[in-house]
Amino acid sequence: QVQLVESGGGLVQEGGSLRLSCAASGRTIRSYAMGWFRQAPGKEREFVAAIKWSGSLTASADSVKGRFTISRDNAKNTVYLQMNSLKPEDTAVYYCAAKDSVTVPTPAAAYDYWGPGTQVTVSS
Repeated sequence: QVQLVESGGGLVQEGGSLRLSCAASGRTIRSYAMGWFRQAPGKEREFVAAIKWSGSLTASADSVKGRFTISRDNAKNTVYLQMNSLKPEDTAVYYCAAKDSVTVPTPAAAYDYWGPGTQVTVSS
């Protein structure tokens, strides 16, 4: 079992930055693909970014390309999401997810473990 806990969310003005962290416990995530997803009120959960177990490959949604960067530190069992140039439409609950896989899955259904989420609110 892998337990995930997100942190770093909050209220920020449009154009600002936040760095989300996802700390894993229970077992090492060294062999896990890790993903970030978000869900706004009344909307489906959507893919944001994902990273291969080695950190050598990443994927991101078109809506965040050039603004968000996913990274990981396997020694700390932690994954990060650096979010720059934030927009009001980025407002959502952000979730971290883990999948024991050598690929970089983008569908939410592919992931086995989820954190409780952290709220990000961007004001205009």
